[in-house]
Amino acid sequence: MEASLLWLASFLCGSHNIDESEIMELIDTFFNWDILVRSFPILLRGLGNTLLLGITAIICGGLLGVGICLVRLYGPKFFRLLAVGYIDILRAMPVLVLLILIYYALPFVGIRFSSFTSAALALSLVLAAFTAEVLRAGIQAIPRGQFEAASALGLSFFLTMRKVILPQAMRIVIPPHTSNCVSIMKDTALASVVAMPDLLKQANDTQALMANPTPLIGAAIIYIALLWPMVRLVAWLEVRAQNQRSFVSK
Repeated sequence: MEASLLWLASFLCGSHNIDESEIMELIDTFFNWDILVRSFPILLRGLGNTLLLGITAIICGGLLGVGICLVRLYGPKFFRLLAVGYIDILRAMPVLVLLILIYYALPFVGIRFSSFTSAALALSLVLAAFTAEVLRAGIQAIPRGQFEAASALGLSFFLTMRKVILPQAMRIVIPPHTSNCVSIMKDTALASVVAMPDLLKQANDTQALMANPTPLIGAAIIYIALLWPMVRLVAWLEVRAQNQRSFVSK
């Protein structure tokens, strides 16, 4: 990597008349290989916390979103209105605002959560709102005849949902839901605001300790390595879903 940066520096100096000392200063400041190697174990510890937080939020938010969606579609009118209000408010509220309210405001009424719990709760609540809305669209895309056929066979509501409707709806909503999960994984970086030792927090602390921003560049590289495959997965799922719809329409 260091050799590649030196080659890039010589190329820029020769092609754009940039002072070589300025390029070397830039490399030493933001791409210091020695500092990156020394900070890498610390960043990996932060990555472990980031993955744990993201997976927790995705699982909890997904399950909660399914429940809210079913209430939104089939619950009593009062609870349907509550579900609609929850979905609209949480989709409109920035994750950072919700996180600050949970971590800093709730202690004033005697409710205290750890930084991890606060971050997981905020991310889960937001993802649940997006999951509920996406799943609602997926369920409503299922032909009404599927419900009538299940009812004619004597299946209960929950058995109809579990065996007939949700499996079909999930195939429709997987691409947008996966995209929402990618966004939640990126939003785990906000946990550093409440002093949770995630990847970004560890990078910030390390760059302050070493008086060099290279650890932040290292964190950015790790985020890209983590999320780029998920972004490509979303694109592949979207193409696959589009091809399936085209095949069915024929």
